[in-house]
Amino acid sequence: MTGHPGWPAELGPLRVAAGTVTLRPIRLRDAGAWSRIRIRDQDHLRPWEPTGAGPWDARHHASSWPGLWSSLRSEARKGRMIPLAIELDGSFCGQLTVGSIVRGALRSAWIGYWVAKDVGNRGVATAALALGLDHCFGTVGLHRVEATVRPENLASQAVLRNVGFREEGLLQRYLDVDGAWRDHLLVGMTVEEIAGTVTDRLIRSGKASWA
Repeated sequence: MTGHPGWPAELGPLRVAAGTVTLRPIRLRDAGAWSRIRIRDQDHLRPWEPTGAGPWDARHHASSWPGLWSSLRSEARKGRMIPLAIELDGSFCGQLTVGSIVRGALRSAWIGYWVAKDVGNRGVATAALALGLDHCFGTVGLHRVEATVRPENLASQAVLRNVGFREEGLLQRYLDVDGAWRDHLLVGMTVEEIAGTVTDRLIRSGKASWA
C-alpha cells in the first residue's frame, strides 16, 4: 500500500463501439506493446506531444520503457501521479496519466492520454477519460481537473468535450511540442459540475455502457 488514495487502481470495464475499455496500473511487461505502438504511430502521436531529446525510435525502443515505468511508479508512490494503461478487450492500446496532484486547499491535477491510431474515433479515449475523471473526483478526492490541447487537435478537443470539459482560455506558447513553442487551449472541470458521474453521463448519451 502507498498510503495515497487512488493508487494503485483498476477501473472499468466500460463498453464502447470498439469493445471493452479498462484502466489498470502500468506494468514492466508493457514494454513490447508500448514500443510497437509508439514507433508505428509516430506520425499520429508526435504532433501533439512534448518535444523529447533524441530520435523518436530510440526514445520509444522497448529498452526505454523500464526507466520510464520506474519513474512513473515512483511518482505514483509519492502520491503525485496516477499512471494507467488503457486496455481494449484486454490488450494494451494507450495510456492515461493524472499528474501534478496537489492536495490541501487546491486539490487539483491535470489529466492526459494517448491511444493507438487504429482505435481512434471509436470511443476508447472518451471511455478511458470518463473512467479516469470519475476516479479523480471519487477515490482520489480532487476538486478540479484540467487538461491542455493544441487548437489544431480537433479530435482530442472532441474527446474532452464529450466528457464535459469546458474551455477556459488560450495559453500562448505554452509548451514545446514537435520542435516549437505551441499555443494550447486550457480546459477544466470541477466536481460541482458533475451530476452523478462522468461515466453515467456518457452512458445516458448512448456513447457507452457498463460491460
